[in-house]
Amino acid sequence: MKLCRFQPLEFSSANLSRSEKKSHPEARAGVIEGGEVREIKSLFGVPEFTGSDWPLAEIRLLVPAMPSKIVCVGRNYAEHAAELGNEVPKEPLIFLKPPSSVIGPDEPILIPSISQRVDYEGEFAIVIGETCYRPAAGEDLRRYILGYTCLNDVTARDLQIRDVQFTRGKSFDTFCPIGPFIEAEWIVASATVETHVNGQRKQFGHTSQMLFSTDAIIHWIAQVMTLLPGDVIATGTPPGVGALAAGDTVEVSVSGIGTLRNPVAAREE
Repeated sequence: MKLCRFQPLEFSSANLSRSEKKSHPEARAGVIEGGEVREIKSLFGVPEFTGSDWPLAEIRLLVPAMPSKIVCVGRNYAEHAAELGNEVPKEPLIFLKPPSSVIGPDEPILIPSISQRVDYEGEFAIVIGETCYRPAAGEDLRRYILGYTCLNDVTARDLQIRDVQFTRGKSFDTFCPIGPFIEAEWIVASATVETHVNGQRKQFGHTSQMLFSTDAIIHWIAQVMTLLPGDVIATGTPPGVGALAAGDTVEVSVSGIGTLRNPVAAREE
């Protein structure tokens, strides 16, 4: 089952004047079935259908979750750690991206002039569906998962290296594209992660290559902080990271989910 957040095109912010945007309808939740979106009352819990259906051609997909936080796992693929000259971590290495960095499908990634090297990092991501804090050892953690999606952990690599810690280089507005859907089925064991730039494949990996499993990651994070419905966990990027430039189009694909596509542009300073 694929879940999404959307707006009918007639109410899309791209089609409204500044004054109209103040009063346009809020994002709606839906289940994608075939070529249609069936509207539901909420992404969370058992879907309650409203009775309104929309052809996919008549809606705009939005970022599928509005997280209170994005928790990222660094160096979770050994080959990626090696390509950047880092040791493999002995326990999950986590950091945060702010909610203000989140954008949805087809929204532009904006490169700031302060950085001379902005990289793509395609990732398999988990969307939390139920509040999770300090779950019991051995507990089935799938009960806390709403589903899975694609994420691009865009990184100002030169700033990350200069600062040593990750915050500034990971946190610019537009540096966390998420989407296009949330796949609610259990696909972790068989998921592949790919990134293409301008149609050329740059990254390829498999979730079986992750150093720390999704259960280990969730358990580790939830010992520190409460995970809330809608929060997103980025599980790490496979090898092949590289630079983006204005005019590029970057696509992150996860098998069983779909493709997250974003254009790249220079930020107006």
